[in-house]
Amino acid sequence: MAVTFTDLYTEAGLKSLEAYLSGKTYISGDQLTKDDIKVYAAVSEKPGSSFPNVGRWYDSVSSHLAKSFPGKAVGVSVSNQAAPAAAAPAAAPKAAAEDDDDLDLFGDETEDDKKAAEEIQAAKKTTTKKKESGKSSVLLDVKPWDDETDMKKLEEAVRSIEMEGLFWGASKLVAVGYGIKKLQIMLTIVDDLVSVDTLIEERLTVPPCDEWIQSCDIVAFNKI
Repeated sequence: MAVTFTDLYTEAGLKSLEAYLSGKTYISGDQLTKDDIKVYAAVSEKPGSSFPNVGRWYDSVSSHLAKSFPGKAVGVSVSNQAAPAAAAPAAAPKAAAEDDDDLDLFGDETEDDKKAAEEIQAAKKTTTKKKESGKSSVLLDVKPWDDETDMKKLEEAVRSIEMEGLFWGASKLVAVGYGIKKLQIMLTIVDDLVSVDTLIEERLTVPPCDEWIQSCDIVAFNKI
C-alpha cells in the first residue's frame, strides 16, 4: 500500500517523515521505489541535523537519481538560491556497463524514468511557490453616492464579490457628514491571487456594484 506524507515543507511534516524512516533505508524498506521519488519531490531541500533519518534518506535518493539521470541537476532553486545539485558520477569503464542495469529504478520503461525526473522538478517548484505565497490584511473605505443610498444593499453588493484568495471580514458604518455614511470593511487577500487595485477598478466600481458605490479607497494595507 502506498505511503503518503503531507506538508513536508514544514517542521511538523518533516517530523512525521523522520519518525517513519527510523530503522528504514527507504520508504518501502530496503529498496528504492516510486514512493521514495514522490516523497523526495515534496521535500524542498535537505533538512538540517535535527532530522538525521530524513537527511540520510535524502542523500541516498539524490545519489540514485544522479546515477539514473546523469547530466541532470537534481537540486532545485529555493527562495532565489540554487540548492546544490547532486553530482553526476564519473564515467564508468565499458567493462562495467552491464552493471548499469542495476540502477534502473522502475524496469525498462525509459519514458517513465524521464517522466519521474520531470515530476520531481515540477513538484519542487510547486512546493516552493506554496512556501513563498503570502497574505495581506486590507482596510477599505467604500463610499456611497449620497445620503439616500441604501447602505445595507451597498454592503451586500461588496460581499457578493467572490474571488479565489479573497476573504471579507468585519465592517462598520462611519459618518462622513451631512447625513452621509461610508462603509469601512476589512478583507484578507492571498497576494499571488488577488490585486486590490483590480478588485476596486474591475469589480467594485463597475456594474452592478456602481449602483450603490461611488468610490473606494485603501485606508491600510499590511502584510500578514
